[in-house]
Amino acid sequence: MMNKFIAFIKKNKAISWVLGFQLFRLILLPFMGLMPQDAYYYLYGQNLSLSYFDHPGMIGYILRIFTEIFGQSIFTIKFADFIITSLTILSFYKLASYFLSKQKLQRAIVLLASTIFVSILSFNSTPDVPLLLFWTLSLICFYRAIFEQKKWFWILGGIAMGLAFNSKYTALLLQIGLIAFLIFSNKYRKLFLSPWFWACLIVSVVITFPVWYWNYQNDFASFAFQSSQRTSSISEFKFSSKYFFGAIGHQMFLLLPVLFLIFITFTYKYVKRALLKFKIPKAKTLFLLAFFIPTFVGFFSLTPIYWVKLNWMMPSYITGIILAGMFINKKLLKTQIIFSIVFHVLFSLQILFYLVPIKSDDTWVGWRELAVETLKLQEKYPNTFIFSDDNYKTSACLNFFMDKKVYAQNIIGLPALHFDYLGDELSTLNMKNAIFIDSDKRFNNNELKGNQNPVLNKYFDTVTELEPIIIKINNKQSRKFWIFYCTNYQYKK
Repeated sequence: MMNKFIAFIKKNKAISWVLGFQLFRLILLPFMGLMPQDAYYYLYGQNLSLSYFDHPGMIGYILRIFTEIFGQSIFTIKFADFIITSLTILSFYKLASYFLSKQKLQRAIVLLASTIFVSILSFNSTPDVPLLLFWTLSLICFYRAIFEQKKWFWILGGIAMGLAFNSKYTALLLQIGLIAFLIFSNKYRKLFLSPWFWACLIVSVVITFPVWYWNYQNDFASFAFQSSQRTSSISEFKFSSKYFFGAIGHQMFLLLPVLFLIFITFTYKYVKRALLKFKIPKAKTLFLLAFFIPTFVGFFSLTPIYWVKLNWMMPSYITGIILAGMFINKKLLKTQIIFSIVFHVLFSLQILFYLVPIKSDDTWVGWRELAVETLKLQEKYPNTFIFSDDNYKTSACLNFFMDKKVYAQNIIGLPALHFDYLGDELSTLNMKNAIFIDSDKRFNNNELKGNQNPVLNKYFDTVTELEPIIIKINNKQSRKFWIFYCTNYQYKK
C-alpha cells in the first residue's frame, strides 16, 4: 500500500507539491502562538448564540466542536483552521476538475496551495476559514445543477450558500454571482423560470434564519455595524493613494506577485473584450468570472477611496485561480513556487525565532506571559477585576489563558463588539476595584504612560498607574502593557 502511494506521488508531482506545502503548515502548527482573532472567535464558541455582533458564528461553532473533542489548547484551534482549509483545497480540486484539463488542473492546485492566503487561513481563526469552504462547495453544487442538470444540487447549493452566509456576510456575493451569470448567459437565462432556482434561493434564506433572527432580537445591530459606518466612509469619496497601493501590496503578498499579475492580466482581457467588443465569454468561463469579477473588481474599485481589508477579496480567489490555471505556463508556475518557498521559509523563521518585532497587537507572542503577570498582579491587589480597552484583543486573549473573567471597554461605557452581548451583569462589579491594562502598540521605551484615559476618572474614584508589564521574547524586550489600579468602580447604565 505504501509503495503504491509513493509511486502515485512520484507520478503526480502537483499532488506532491500540495502535500509538501500542507505538511510544512502542519509541522509549524505546534509552534504558532495564540492570535487575538483565535481568542475572540474561541470566545464566540464558549458563548453559543444564534449569531454575533460583528460576524455570524460559524467559526465559533467550529472551534467549539474541535475544543470539545480535542480539549482547549492553541494547537486545537490552529488544527481546526488547518483541517477546514485542507477541506477547502480538496473542494477546490474537485471544482477545478470541471473546467481544466489534467495538466492545467495540476497547475491550478499548485497555484492555490502555494499562496500565502492559504497559510493564513491554516494558521489564523477568522470567519474566512469556513467561508472559503462553503463558497467552494456552493460553486460545486451550482455547476452540477446548471451544467449537468442535476436538480437536487440546487437544494444542496442553497444549503451551502446559506452556510457560507452564516460564516461571513461577504457570502451575499454568491447570490449576486449566480444571478449575474444567469443574466449574461443566453443559454441558461431560462433558469430564472425554474422552480429549482428559486427553491435554491429560498433554502439559502432559510439556512440563514439564525443570523436574521439574532439581528431582529438585537435591533439589527450586526447589520448596522457592518454597513452604516463603511457606507458613510465610502460616501465621503476622498481619494487616497495609500489605500490603493496598500491594497496592491496586500494582494501581491496574499497571492504572490506571479498569480496577482495573472489576475490583473486576464481581468483586463475579459473586461476589455466585454466593454469594447461586447463579447460574452463561453458559458463555463462566464460562470467562473461571475464569481470573480463582483468580488475582486468590486472591492478593488473601492481601494482609491476606502481601506479594503486584505481578506475581503479572498472568495474571488477560488474561481480566479481556476482562470489563472488556463493561462499560466510552466515557467511562470516555477517562478510562483520559488516566491512561495522563499516567503514560507521567511515566515517559518519568524514563527520559530521571532526575528522581527511586530509593533502591533495583531501578534502571536506575549499573550500567555501577560496572563501570568496579570495573575501575579491580582495576588498583589486581591478582589480586583481585569479589563482592557482595545476592542477585543487583550480581553479575549486573557480570557483564553485565565480561568477568571476578563472584561472589555464596556466597563467604562464604550462599545465593545460582542462583549456587549455576553450577558454580563456589570452592576455586580459596583464598588469593586479593578486593574486596567492598556497595550503600548508602538513600544519603544520602559517609561510610564503618564497621561491617563480621562474616561477612567468618570467610573473610578482614583486611578493610579503602576509599573508597566514588559514581556521578553528570546531575552529581548518585545511587548509592553501599561497598568492602572482603579478603585471603587461606579457602574452607570
